[in-house]
Amino acid sequence: MKETTAVYPGTFDPMTLGHLDLIKRSASLFNRLIVAVAGVSAKPSRLFGIADRLAMVKECLQEEQIANVEVLPLDCLLVEFCRRQQVRAVVRGLRAYSDFEYEFQMALTNRQLDATIETLFLMPNEEHSYITASTVREVARYGGRTDHFVPACVERHLRAYLRAHPEQCIRGGAVGNAGAFDR
Repeated sequence: MKETTAVYPGTFDPMTLGHLDLIKRSASLFNRLIVAVAGVSAKPSRLFGIADRLAMVKECLQEEQIANVEVLPLDCLLVEFCRRQQVRAVVRGLRAYSDFEYEFQMALTNRQLDATIETLFLMPNEEHSYITASTVREVARYGGRTDHFVPACVERHLRAYLRAHPEQCIRGGAVGNAGAFDR
C-alpha cells in the first residue's frame, strides 16, 4: 500500500464541528493528515493567536482519539509548506456553493505555483455545513451559546478567553461587557 499524506490548512479561529468532521473523514482517507494552522490571515476580527489555535486543535484531536493527525503551524505559502512536508495532497472544505469560487481560485493558484500538488474538496456533514468560524466568533462575543457549533474543548477555551478579555465581548452594541459568557 502506498503511504499517503494530506494537508488540511486553515486558520481554525476557532475550530468548529465542521472542521472536526473534515479532519475525521480526511484522517480515514489518508495514512497521515497534517492540520496546518495558519499563523497569518487576512481574515478580520481574529480571536485567538496561533499558539492558542494550535493548542485547541491538538486538544480536540486528543479528546477524539484521532492518532494519525499531526498539527503544525503554517507560516509560508501552502505549496511551500507541502514541499517541506513532502505532501502532494491538500484537503479543503466546501460548505456551500458560495465557498466554491474562492476555493477554486486558490486551488488553481496553487496548481500554477506547483503542478504536483493536488487539491481535494470535501463537504462537511450536512448538519455542520452552515457553521463558520466567523459566525462562532460573533455569537461568542455576544454571549450566545456556541456548544452546537464547536467541540467541547473549544467551547471551554472560548469561555475562558472571553472572561479574560471582556473588551472582546459585545452586549447590546456595546463592546466590553464583562458579563457576557458568565453562564
